[in-house]
Amino acid sequence: MARMGKRKKQAKVLRIFRKVHRTTGAFLFIFFFFISVSGLILGWKKNSNGYILPETQQGTTANLKEWLPVDSLHTIALHTIHDEISHTSFEVDRIDIRKEKGSVKFLFVNSFYEVQLDGATGKVLSIGQRRSDFLENIHDGSIVDDYLGTNGYIKLVYTSVMGISLLIFTITGFWLWYGPKRMKKAKNKAIT
Repeated sequence: MARMGKRKKQAKVLRIFRKVHRTTGAFLFIFFFFISVSGLILGWKKNSNGYILPETQQGTTANLKEWLPVDSLHTIALHTIHDEISHTSFEVDRIDIRKEKGSVKFLFVNSFYEVQLDGATGKVLSIGQRRSDFLENIHDGSIVDDYLGTNGYIKLVYTSVMGISLLIFTITGFWLWYGPKRMKKAKNKAIT
């Protein structure tokens, strides 16, 4: 009799977990879809032959003493981007120095473009679109922050909700797999 009560409790827990799993999945389906697709594509960014993320070009020297000053490289990058892509104003977001490659990348705010220069000569090595940055903004929810100008609050809530949801999915999914096995084992044990 006590075993029957325990079995009913286990079945009730399974029903609750199934409901939580199903409800969370239905409510967050579209978000999980965007996260999974963008994450999958981002995983391939360095193997996309430069389509998702421009390949890092090789400069002439890795010796920083032979490089032009950063302010000179900055000026060259700004002139280059304005000459090549004139439909918007550009502001440097960050500078990515690749010492071992002898090159420097200037990445621009909200445009998803980069200019790669030879650190020593200032020669333009490449101008490319960083589709990976756009995908990262979709992946982490910051695209909505950028659109609404909410200074990262939506991204913080979004990543928290999605992280907790993934944890809930993991726990409930495991229990939905393991719970019936445990009940079957208990039932077989009771029969013998």
